[in-house]
Amino acid sequence: MHEIKSLARKSRSVPALSPGTDSFLAERFDSDRRGPYHARAMGNLLRDRRTPQELAASGQVIEISEKIGNFERLAEIVGSDLETLDPDKLPSGWRDAVVAGRLSFGFADAQHGLPALEGAVAVTIDAVCQRCLEPMQLPLAAELRLLFADTEGDPVNADGFEVWETDEEQLRPLDLIEEVLIMSMPISALHEDDTVCVAADADDIAAEQGTTRPFADLKSQMANKK
Repeated sequence: MHEIKSLARKSRSVPALSPGTDSFLAERFDSDRRGPYHARAMGNLLRDRRTPQELAASGQVIEISEKIGNFERLAEIVGSDLETLDPDKLPSGWRDAVVAGRLSFGFADAQHGLPALEGAVAVTIDAVCQRCLEPMQLPLAAELRLLFADTEGDPVNADGFEVWETDEEQLRPLDLIEEVLIMSMPISALHEDDTVCVAADADDIAAEQGTTRPFADLKSQMANKK
């Protein structure tokens, strides 16, 4: 997906250093009268705002390992769901659940006109089963194959990618991950194993599945806050 051009440079002779110069440079390179030299700290790639073109042109790859508490909107949705539990059943440390994954930016075309993102993210959150109203573990996972397009631009051939339209010139990868995980939440959180679920009979379960939409309602409320 990336096209690399190498530029040949003409070699030139370098005058020999005088005796002792190399050792002098070694001693002085990392220090001066004000103290030792320190390289500038790198920013957080998830929080840095950059254009999709910049991320694609640099071939940016981001390894993700971030606590759910650092995703503000996602944490608010999960926290609102858990508030329905009795205090003694509230899972401790639910904000420490780790969102893990990998993002890889590049171009989807040879002309470098279509910035794209491929990757995957996953996290297991604490939730409330809507059958038995007891705490449970809910895995969330999403595969990403996105093309970034201007909402006012011409239609593009996605070719297996989902077109991700944005009104802002720059984006934060953290916000994108958060949005994808929120969209992956089910309409109703339910125990997958019926033997673990303290539920009523099958008719009650079917009725609850058709009427309970806690995550859908919460996601709608969060969307209205944007």
